[in-house]
Amino acid sequence: MKIQFIGAAQEVTGSKHLITTEHGKNILLDCGAFQGKGLETDALNRKTPIDPSKIDHIILSHAHIDHSGLIPYYYNMGFRGSVICTHATRDLCSIMLADSGFIQEHDTIWFNKKRARQGLPPVEPIYTKQEAQQCMELFIGVAYNRKFYIDNNVRVKFTNTGHLLGSAAVTVEIDELGEMTRIGFTGDIGRPHNYLLSPPNAFPQCDYLIAESTYGNRLHQDKQGAEDELLRVVNYTCVEKKGKLIIPSFAIGRTQEVVYMLNNFYNEGKLPRIPIYVDSPLAVNATDIFRMHTECFNKEVAEVMITDPDPFGFSTLHYIKDVNDSKRLNESKDPCVIISASGMMEAGRVKHHLANNIDNPKNSVLAVGYCAPSTLGARILRGDKDISIFGTPHHVKADIFQIDAFSGHGDYNEMIEYLKCQDPKKLKKLFLVHGDHEVQVDYKKHLEDHGFEHIEIPATGDHFELK
Repeated sequence: MKIQFIGAAQEVTGSKHLITTEHGKNILLDCGAFQGKGLETDALNRKTPIDPSKIDHIILSHAHIDHSGLIPYYYNMGFRGSVICTHATRDLCSIMLADSGFIQEHDTIWFNKKRARQGLPPVEPIYTKQEAQQCMELFIGVAYNRKFYIDNNVRVKFTNTGHLLGSAAVTVEIDELGEMTRIGFTGDIGRPHNYLLSPPNAFPQCDYLIAESTYGNRLHQDKQGAEDELLRVVNYTCVEKKGKLIIPSFAIGRTQEVVYMLNNFYNEGKLPRIPIYVDSPLAVNATDIFRMHTECFNKEVAEVMITDPDPFGFSTLHYIKDVNDSKRLNESKDPCVIISASGMMEAGRVKHHLANNIDNPKNSVLAVGYCAPSTLGARILRGDKDISIFGTPHHVKADIFQIDAFSGHGDYNEMIEYLKCQDPKKLKKLFLVHGDHEVQVDYKKHLEDHGFEHIEIPATGDHFELK
């Protein structure tokens, strides 16, 4: 048996790890798209080191596009095996992959107009919305903590990681010639105290472990006070200044966390009587899926739901899908809160809200997530006063705030605490993936300080024999 690292090797995107058994089975752990690599991104996503038609199974840790986003493309290239994941992951993929296909279709139209002006031939999107919908026929949902037989020699078990609704560590048991090998894959590791989700659960002892390392050299700020800061910014902007508060937020996970906090403020009588708008079709659909999967929620949310059966809804909260309703928000001058994607302020409806409101000192912008250094969000957060949105110059006069307590990834202390469910002496090899190389080098040292040995940092394309 061998394993090949195809993506998320010494980088944090494009998660794909291929297991090939002695029986000739090809099992792909995750099928993620590369993101945020500029002109390289398209070529990297179209390159397939293995013929997709030769893959027997894709085992999916969670629904984020950098872990699931190439499944429709592999489907187009002949993949007809099964996609095995948790029930919540399947439901999220049904909207997230379709949304990704729609975005690619839209972006390709714009890109081809530019290519036509340069005398270049048009290009096709990697996949379309319709193709993303078609590939869902291959998905099989499996409950947490149940062993599921893929075939006579392979079975899989999912264990909650608390990173995203439905996210899971994967344990694959492979029987070769009567000898059982257990391969663990953490996927992305959540934090022990998530606002919505149950904390990560221990997973079975493995022989080989593939572990994420995104924040392998970082410690997070304490979450205490984040709720108070959110309420303070709402009151300051909408009550004292009588302005609009724009909250750029990722549609899946982060938006639901913010809405849940506002819902609690409403129940406690702390939220001012102003309209709250969630302006993102994807976030609206995702919130419906969150409502369906209460089994993923933590004890605190379960207690809230005893007296409030819908923790994502209250009388002053409005969900918006129609683009004309979104445009009308920009015409209104009344105080309100607008939660809109994308979180890094690079795309989506939030860019229109920023363009219409960032020049006004009555308004505020509150960032609740990480913004990559090259993004519009990062420029705004570092204090740039003169920015460009849709090619139009804007002078930032709105107040800018940030709450850095919502990360869905555990820091190195939290990840190591999670991995203590494994006996380091029983691990034949520990592979670090999904992290920048310099971060992984630091994380490796932290792991070694806690007794972990035989740690590898594979590069893209590296093969390892599992004996």
